[in-house]
Amino acid sequence: MARVPVYVKCLYLSAPFRSRTPTFPHPLATFAAVRELRGLGKLDIMNGVPYLREIVHEPHPTLRRAAKKVRAEELEDPLVQQLIDDMFVTMYEAPGIGLAAPQINVAKRLFVVDIAIDREDYKLGPLVFVNPRFTAREGELESTEGCLSVPGKVGDLKRYERVVCVALDRHGKRFEVEGKGLFGRCLQHELDHLDGTLYIDKAQNIRDPHTEEEDETASTEGESTSAGGDGEAALSA
Repeated sequence: MARVPVYVKCLYLSAPFRSRTPTFPHPLATFAAVRELRGLGKLDIMNGVPYLREIVHEPHPTLRRAAKKVRAEELEDPLVQQLIDDMFVTMYEAPGIGLAAPQINVAKRLFVVDIAIDREDYKLGPLVFVNPRFTAREGELESTEGCLSVPGKVGDLKRYERVVCVALDRHGKRFEVEGKGLFGRCLQHELDHLDGTLYIDKAQNIRDPHTEEEDETASTEGESTSAGGDGEAALSA
């Protein structure tokens, strides 16, 4: 069955298939083209027309609840696959490098990550993490972070230098990633969202951005202005 070209930018209202106002071009088309030019492969988008979702902000109650585990059979539900596609498009449009389901008012234990775009030192993503958990945490580093659900602010906090995360992908297959540097911090940031925790709960010196770099951090999910490590990231099946 032929796929419908994804060029429609839509405003999410409240239900997956309500009427939306289209404009052009769709952000997914732009990012897909960039990935292909850089040899990163095609996006794993299953549905023809993903939609932009509304990102909720603190103090929205869903951000403060522990998300519910996703059952294996739910991954066979087209609406859940639609949700994952919508999360990628919403993340790219925001823009961000990660997005958790509670941030779009869906209390499910899943998040998406793509840190490959516009970063020549990373070629990891897009990835879907369903029911993720850490099996190893090591070291410590300083991180300056922002969050799409806490717009216009940055804060300083400590993160683990290295984490190992086990999860299911969107097809229910188990996989494991080792994350250091930016990727490791992103995993920790997004997993916190699934537990009802925001970075501001752990951060010190929460502030308005004072530099151009901090201003970018304030508007980007899971972003960090501190290197805090060698930035390595490895993926194993």
